[in-house]
Order: sequence, then structure tokens, then C-alpha cells
Amino acid sequence: MTGLGTAINAAGILLGGVLGLTFARQIPESWQLRIRALLALFIIYAGLSLTWKGVNGPFGQVAKQMGIVMLALVLGNATGRLLRLQRGMNALGRYARERFAKADPANKQFSEGFVTCTLVFCLGPMAILGPMEDALSTPHTMRILLIKTVMDGLATMGFVAAMGWGPILSVIPVVAYQGSITLLATALEPYLRHQDLLDAVNATGGLIVFTISLVVLEVKRVELANYLPSLLWAPLLTWWWR
Repeated sequence: MTGLGTAINAAGILLGGVLGLTFARQIPESWQLRIRALLALFIIYAGLSLTWKGVNGPFGQVAKQMGIVMLALVLGNATGRLLRLQRGMNALGRYARERFAKADPANKQFSEGFVTCTLVFCLGPMAILGPMEDALSTPHTMRILLIKTVMDGLATMGFVAAMGWGPILSVIPVVAYQGSITLLATALEPYLRHQDLLDAVNATGGLIVFTISLVVLEVKRVELANYLPSLLWAPLLTWWWR
């Protein structure tokens, strides 16, 4: 069922908010490390599964597909740098952190929490790749959004404990944003399938998802936002390189 992933994501945010209000405490650091490692494993699995789904056929065809994916990533990164996507994301992230740091009983915690969580939950690559997978995958899968659900739920627990119940209402813009991406991807699906362009999108998106594990494990800082234009380059290159 298309859109189910975003619905589950919304439920995760609501559940995290309720738990945060109930227990009003942060998750112990030891548990945070365990959860982070587990999430990274699921992210690696989801990314490689998506890439594997996007490459098929004899060796020559697979080599061609991977060549297109690599070129799409290079051109996408160059485009992202040109548009300064990561710099813009970082600026919004700093804005969110500043709002979080200002949270105290004397401040307008409701609006601070709402804006902060809206930015945090809507800015990442998973907020784009997850709804796309939800709309385009056959058979239907939503691995990326399930991972995002856990991450957003845990984050909401922490935000609610510090900023009150305002972060819970961030579920509204999250549903609107991710739902719009799902609807757009669903509308484009017939064309992408007819032109055999969907495999390139899956393979490229899978590698971007895989790199998220490096960030989660703090192995390497990757400018993920700069790679998002690769999702446009991949079908264009596939169409051109027939």
C-alpha cells in the first residue's frame, strides 16, 4: 500500500513523543551506541538491497549499469556542490540546533520544538529516498522509512523531554512533505517503468542510502545532500546511453 511507510513514520514520531512525555528522560549513552550500530546494519542492508535490485542481467549489462550509477553520483555531487545543497542543509541544521539550545522554561518551547523537529525530520536524504522507495518498489518495500521511523521516534523522545510537546506536531509537515514526494513518484512511475529508467534510480539511491551508515557510525563525514541530484542524473544518463 503506497504511503504506508510515511504513515508508519508518523506513528513512530507520535509514539516517541508520548514516551518522551511519559518518562521525560534521555536514553542512556550505552543504549544509544547499541541502537546506532543496529541502525547502521539495517541501513547497509537496505542500501545494498536497493542497489542489487537495480542491477541485473549479464555481466556486460551490469558493468554498464554500474558505470552509469558511478557517473550519476559524480555528476550529482558536482551539481550539489554547485547548488551548495549541503551548505544550505548545514545552515538549516545549525538553525535547528540553536533553537534546541535555547529551549528553557522561559522560552517559547512549543514553537521552538515544532520548528526544530520539522527541520530535523524533513532535511535528511531518507525523507526523500524513503517515500520514493515506498512508491516505486516492486514488490512493495519500505525499508528506508522503517529505519527513519526508529531514528525519528528516538529523536522525538529526546526533543520532547527538553522542549515539551511541541515536537510531536512536527508529524504534520512530515506527512505533508513525504506524502507529496510519494504522490509525485507514483505519478512518474509508469513513465520510468516504460522507459526502463527505474533500475538506475534504485541502484543510485541504494548507494546513497549505504553511505548514510558511514555517517551514523561516525566513520566518515559525507556530504549526503550534494549527492541527491544523482537521482535525476541516473535516469537521464540511462535514457541517453541506450
